[in-house]
Amino acid sequence: MTIQENKERITENINRVCREKNREPKGVNLIAVTKYVSNETAKQAVQAGIEHLGENRVEGLLEKKEYLTGFPVIWHFIGTLQTRKVKEVIDHVDYIHSLDRLSLAKEIQKRTERTISCFIQVNVAEEDSKHGLSVKEVLPFVDKLKEYDKIKIAGLMTMAPFTEDESLIRNVFSTLKQLQADIQDKGYPHAPCSELSMGMSNDYVIAVEEGATFIRIGTSLVGKEF
Repeated sequence: MTIQENKERITENINRVCREKNREPKGVNLIAVTKYVSNETAKQAVQAGIEHLGENRVEGLLEKKEYLTGFPVIWHFIGTLQTRKVKEVIDHVDYIHSLDRLSLAKEIQKRTERTISCFIQVNVAEEDSKHGLSVKEVLPFVDKLKEYDKIKIAGLMTMAPFTEDESLIRNVFSTLKQLQADIQDKGYPHAPCSELSMGMSNDYVIAVEEGATFIRIGTSLVGKEF
């Protein structure tokens, strides 16, 4: 199938879930994860009407951004961001999905003159193979981030375990949704936390059912994903 056909199929699924959940489909943003595809394939995704592209390597993002100069792309850095790499990427991204430590917040604050929208990465399932804060660490972390005026906490990000156990996946996503509500109850000016970045090729339908506003799709849209 073509990227256009894949996009239409995914959009149909999103629209169906939104009707069932009485949600507005425009509230769900599709990020094409382009790590494992060529610059030309990324271009085809943009030409198919996809506005959001996500990369988890600094070099890959910079290369694709240069290749797509002139195209209206919203850029997401979705991988683990090393502190030493912040200075290379900070002026080239619209969102960072992997804020999970104060050392990274300090470097972002130091390296930019504008406000950067960040997602706090949460390891809800507490898997050893994944980065991110535990659920109980998030609220204290958000409170500390009020000292960093260049960082806006746009929302929370998580990855569910790769499993066929739908109840486990759903629990991860619903837990993140509840954590979002807990943060919003605090009324932090620096942390509106209006967005949830969750759901990939194998579980994005469940993620949308549970309130995702950004889904990160690679395999089912443009090819292999991380």
